[in-house]
Amino acid sequence: MRRVATDMPNNDIQYRLRRQEEGLAKVNSQIATQKRILNLRDDPLAASHAVRYESYLARLERFETNTLYARDHYRQQDIYMQQATDVMQKIRELSVQGANGIYTKDDLRNMAVEVNELLKELVSVSNSVGPDGNRMFAGDKAFTEPFRIVEGTVQGGGESMVVNVEYRGAGPARSAEITDQTYAQLDIGGGEAFWAERMQIFSTTDATDWSASASGAFYVDGREIPVTAGDTLPALVAKINESSAPVKAYIDIDSHGLALEGTNPHLIKLEDKQGSRTLEELGIIQFNNDPSAPNWHAGARVSGGSAFDMVLRLRDGLFRGDQDFVGSQGIGGIDLALQNFETRLSEIGSRQERADQAWERLNQEIPNTASYLARESAINMADAATDLAMMDFAHKAALQAAAKIVPPTLLDFLR
Repeated sequence: MRRVATDMPNNDIQYRLRRQEEGLAKVNSQIATQKRILNLRDDPLAASHAVRYESYLARLERFETNTLYARDHYRQQDIYMQQATDVMQKIRELSVQGANGIYTKDDLRNMAVEVNELLKELVSVSNSVGPDGNRMFAGDKAFTEPFRIVEGTVQGGGESMVVNVEYRGAGPARSAEITDQTYAQLDIGGGEAFWAERMQIFSTTDATDWSASASGAFYVDGREIPVTAGDTLPALVAKINESSAPVKAYIDIDSHGLALEGTNPHLIKLEDKQGSRTLEELGIIQFNNDPSAPNWHAGARVSGGSAFDMVLRLRDGLFRGDQDFVGSQGIGGIDLALQNFETRLSEIGSRQERADQAWERLNQEIPNTASYLARESAINMADAATDLAMMDFAHKAALQAAAKIVPPTLLDFLR
């Protein structure tokens, strides 16, 4: 029951005016933000849907950014691999020219000097820096030079020349998430792109009676291989072959030790997990303070050279004037390197095609998700403008009516 008092009309009018002003402010805010939902209580169900759409739209935009970066990265990789292929093709032309038997040793020596300069250019391409400042073939060690030239004296060469190209151990490849829980591998490491022969590693340690003393793990080309206490060498061989690592493992019939062979031309990367010494005990690797240096065990037999090794062999054969070697093993090694280059180029092209398809799909999903979000949370500007005009008219009419209803005060008599 309300009590009738002299200030009751004024209180009622003030209350109704505040309610109208609140409605006007809400519509103005909706128009300014272009959002229908300003507070969760405005429409709880639509608000929950809008939050999910906003989160999904933010992820899609992040995926689109990753995909664009991947596409640009693949284009740069393709450019540099094409340059490396062109250099290697020029080296092959010189090798064919030097193997035809009509040139003198002085001519072959001149060809060797040219091959040496082309080798330096090939190393320069392998150490290329992309537009983002990262080394193109250095994996996750983006600022590490993958290959380092070692110069010295070569038999038949009268000046300091390249005697070795050391691999500095680029880390595992980076990945970019292009859809939910789906990743595209960005990099091709220098140990993959610039290799020629399938690598083989033979341990000379007899592991017939060997068994793991404790549980642990080791890594083969970045894939973790678990080790359980009591595992024997045949068990480890089976685990390696069941993994996704591009390596085939078996037991060497001569040494009865572990043998590893790459299924494609690349540098096999091996590492014991911290606290484990499985590969050390098997005589495959040894502890090394320098992470960029080769960590092969002193007694292990390692074979399988890089593209630079193939060029060095060819150049040395030209310096010796050994045309038979140049025409057989020399050209053969260059062909192996070129074959791997072509394989890596096709791999880059496949990744680029996948990135293109992902980008096209994202460009369809993003507008669709934005429309879903707008349907749930965006304001209809035509309806909002009509509501604003009606509420503004009602507010003005209320003010005019209030001016007539509220009784005069002392101020009205002050003239």
